[in-house]
Amino acid sequence: ENNRTWLFTFTFLSDKFSLEESMIKILLRTIDHFSQPQPIHAHCDIPCGIYDPHGAQVASHTVLRMTNLLKEKKDIHDVARLTKVKEEHSELVKHEVRIIWGDYFKAEHLEKHTDLHSLVFEIMKLSSKARQEVNEEAAKQLIGKVQEFSEIFWETKGVKTARVKSNYPTEGEIVVPE
Repeated sequence: ENNRTWLFTFTFLSDKFSLEESMIKILLRTIDHFSQPQPIHAHCDIPCGIYDPHGAQVASHTVLRMTNLLKEKKDIHDVARLTKVKEEHSELVKHEVRIIWGDYFKAEHLEKHTDLHSLVFEIMKLSSKARQEVNEEAAKQLIGKVQEFSEIFWETKGVKTARVKSNYPTEGEIVVPE
């Protein structure tokens, strides 16, 4: 039975491929035929060297803003839209932080910043909490942890930072390179 299946598969596939193709290509395409590969997404994996925690900071402020607006709104349409944006930006915080944490930070950074893994873990948990709840305190804590992360990031690049007024409706600060 197994030999018949293999013979059928090989015969089926051999019609689709030229004789010049190597057996490895045929084998890989056979595997792909039975188990479709899933698309993957990444910042770039070159590595390009273009990293900046600014997007995570903006997203964390958006989470706070949506949380505050949700406390005011009663119309179901408004609540649905604000919740969607809050959840998307909570995930964006996680995504931006994970990219920098996984692709940029190296062993020598971790030696100097021994609490980095814990900080990233806290950001992930706070982002989830802020996403799941209408919790202003969790959203504010999220901003604070993302700011700490941003300061560590810039410090590893030898860049001094400052906390400046964001001019966002949240009236908080953002960490910027000096």
